[in-house]
Amino acid sequence: MIYLKHEEEIELIRASSMLVSKTLAHVAALLRPGITGIELDQAAEEFIRDHGGLPAFKGLSGFPNTLCLSLNEAVVHGIPGKSEIKAGDVVSVDCGVLMNEFYGDSAYTFIIGEVKEEIAKLVRVTEECLYKGIEQAIAGNRIGDISYAIMYHASKINPYGVVKELVGHGIGRKLHEAPEVPNFGAKGKGPMLKEGMTLAVEPMINLGTANVKQLSDGWTIVTKDLKVSAHFEHTLAVQKDSAEVLSDHSLIKSAIKNNIELLK
Repeated sequence: MIYLKHEEEIELIRASSMLVSKTLAHVAALLRPGITGIELDQAAEEFIRDHGGLPAFKGLSGFPNTLCLSLNEAVVHGIPGKSEIKAGDVVSVDCGVLMNEFYGDSAYTFIIGEVKEEIAKLVRVTEECLYKGIEQAIAGNRIGDISYAIMYHASKINPYGVVKELVGHGIGRKLHEAPEVPNFGAKGKGPMLKEGMTLAVEPMINLGTANVKQLSDGWTIVTKDLKVSAHFEHTLAVQKDSAEVLSDHSLIKSAIKNNIELLK
């Protein structure tokens, strides 16, 4: 069942989503070659708890950490570990928060220093795909309109693989609610979008093919061809004329600009 949210509920989802955004900005300020995933994870958990929230991912279906930290060929659900992040890595960070009984969810892909232009372009295009999808998240459209906009920009305008096994989702009192929001599909198909629907839109786009596999840790999803993947995500509310984005990546971008280690 798809639950429509009242204005007061949307504001609570916004508060959780903003804490996610601030947490990701905190991570962005700390990111550098030599830091470990577990150090970032611990800093994120402390930040969330200090600001009145709970890590949404930790313990969810047994997931052991606060952040999903996915490097290079890892698409999503990477487990933060003790290995050091290196210059040239592509680091996708997904974070969720529970606060005041409502969830927020957002993701951002970081480039550590310099990478080849083909990788930098993949990251740019994946972020563009996010906003192409958001443009379609208006009342009267259908889920398929979001899906098609993402797919078209990634795999028709550009030559990338669109992951099909993993999708966006509704969000509210549960982290994952109906409806599913695939990153592929057909215009005019799927559930009708209505005012008050709250969604997490999250394109996952691969430099190579769309094919993925799960590692033996039971969580990490990687590209089968081991080429780089990128992932961006916003939580939003469907409105009449345009989607209202409830998370805020501008906070992350400001932190990146102030982190010399990410600009080398």
